Amino acid sequence: MKFGIIMGSTREGRVSPGVAAFVKEVADQRSEHEFEIIDILDYDLPFLGTGEGDKRWNDKIAELDGYIFVAQEYNHSMSAALKNAIDHAREEWFNKAAGIVSYGSAGGVRAAEHIRQVMGEQYVAVVRTNPAFSLFTDFENFSQFRPGDHHLPGINDMLDELLLWSEAFKTIR
Repeated sequence: MKFGIIMGSTREGRVSPGVAAFVKEVADQRSEHEFEIIDILDYDLPFLGTGEGDKRWNDKIAELDGYIFVAQEYNHSMSAALKNAIDHAREEWFNKAAGIVSYGSAGGVRAAEHIRQVMGEQYVAVVRTNPAFSLFTDFENFSQFRPGDHHLPGINDMLDELLLWSEAFKTIR
């Protein structure tokens, strides 16, 4: 199976690449499945309703068996760029599973909860375990990602749940 690790930030100076690389490293060490980092910035999606979406985005979402969202919290929610990217696809999301790895001053948990609600509408089952990183303790100078080893059990639990649910959904797609 193939999974996308979707970076939810497009801001200059973003830290999501470090978080996504960490998640991929852990996933690659423990699974025979394929994990790919997907940067929504590469798709140059217009604000929904203001122009044509990039067909490559929908094709990428369709080819994946599951997702891991790397989501930062902006104003108690997910970024507008991530919400816009989610909205650009529809049926491509259906009957799949997702995990969320969040970060922010409060661990990004409010962004994760909003992603959970939105993905439910897309027929995506979001797994229970949500590893959350604090800008205060897991980042040096709020910019260099330095996670502690104590996060590994949470990442691995999320991956276990994601693989289990993705196998189950594969039977109905």
